[in-house]
Amino acid sequence: MKIKKYAAIDIGSNAVRMLITNVIEEEKQMPKFKKNALIRVPIRLGADAFTTGIITEANIIKMKDTMRAFKLLMKSYEVEKYMACATSAMREAVNGADVVAQIKAECAIDIEVIDGKKEAAIIASTDLKTFIEKGKTYIYVDVGGGSTEFTVFSDGKIVNSKSFKIGTVRFLNKTVDKNIWEDIKKWVKQNTKHYDAVTMIGSGGNINKIHKLSGRTNDKPLSYIFLNAQYHFFNAMTYKERVTDFGLNPDRADVIIPALKIYLKAMKWSGAKKVYVPKIGLSDGIVKTLYYADK
Repeated sequence: MKIKKYAAIDIGSNAVRMLITNVIEEEKQMPKFKKNALIRVPIRLGADAFTTGIITEANIIKMKDTMRAFKLLMKSYEVEKYMACATSAMREAVNGADVVAQIKAECAIDIEVIDGKKEAAIIASTDLKTFIEKGKTYIYVDVGGGSTEFTVFSDGKIVNSKSFKIGTVRFLNKTVDKNIWEDIKKWVKQNTKHYDAVTMIGSGGNINKIHKLSGRTNDKPLSYIFLNAQYHFFNAMTYKERVTDFGLNPDRADVIIPALKIYLKAMKWSGAKKVYVPKIGLSDGIVKTLYYADK
């Protein structure tokens, strides 16, 4: 038996995460991917990038401190290989490339700024395929802080995929284009209209939280009716009530409303009546990418 250790760093618009995974190899068996540690730091880069167009000095300092901490943790966990990916906030910030260069020079962490297409491709390399049955049609929706990725699968194959500049942080900061909803509606309807039944697969921290609160196991989907009820339940609360009375993290309590709105719109326009939440995302895809690149 061999155990390899990989780390994935996901620099999003609402938070920065590091996932450390053990890959267990045994002779004549498929490798087992076991999550060892997940660290999430609430650095809201999108609040900078989507409003002023630059990442502030305060957040640059937080990023450097976090990357130094990640570097030390990878050393302690004896990680042999890592990959750090930044998405829409770093991509859109005028000083994004400079911040990446500073982090490389001062923290010895090499960051790759990826576009929505590559992000979707990395996510597609996860265990997502295990949820996709032949003969059925799915719409995969990954809601982030700065963008949302949509992918339609049918009969086990990708039909079409598109990234839209709509996300929870962008929504809160009122930097979403007024025509975006109509663009998404048109795309979803166009790419699902030929199929009788569509099931949604949801990805992202907010849908994961809702699924956890439901008490359902990973293989049990959420219904449109349940998701809609949760939306109205949380929307009726104040931000303070979501934090103090319901126990949501401060950086989750505000973004959960626009996230639910995006999922519900996607379900309505695609005709999906239920959503599976397999708890996979960019970090999982990065680990798989690293592992299979060595093969």
